[in-house]
Amino acid sequence: MTSGPEGLGTRMRHVLEILDGDIARFLADIGLDDYRPRYSPVVRALLARGPLAIRDLAEEMRVTHSAASQTVAQMNRAGFVTLEPGADARQRIVSLTEKTRGLLPLIEAEWTATTEATEALEAELPYSLRALLDAIMAALERKPFRERIGETDAARELR
Repeated sequence: MTSGPEGLGTRMRHVLEILDGDIARFLADIGLDDYRPRYSPVVRALLARGPLAIRDLAEEMRVTHSAASQTVAQMNRAGFVTLEPGADARQRIVSLTEKTRGLLPLIEAEWTATTEATEALEAELPYSLRALLDAIMAALERKPFRERIGETDAARELR
């Protein structure tokens, strides 16, 4: 495979699309046709912490409120979570449904299989993908990418 003109973001999205697509096909293979890979962080957080406000769920998952809200809305439509009003009228509390609890043995088996497959993939790589992603996140926390872009010669020419 040759290296094309794609940027870093394009390549990362492509890898994520491949991984998520294959996980979704495996989920369908085991009878979880309407369960999406993006639901797993929500299920894991709710299992670990119990019912949560969407804001707290987003923080737990390390995603934006908007991303968490969109995923929760999809899960609610599919019957995997319920939404109840919180103490604040704007707040919505997310809980797992009985449907999801009934599917937990299958969901947890998929998590185990996916973890094993991830470890096998990482064994083929010259370095740990998880460690690399952790290092990228830490570097971006130290200095956001926007700031890094602004420091480039090309960006200075735009001002």
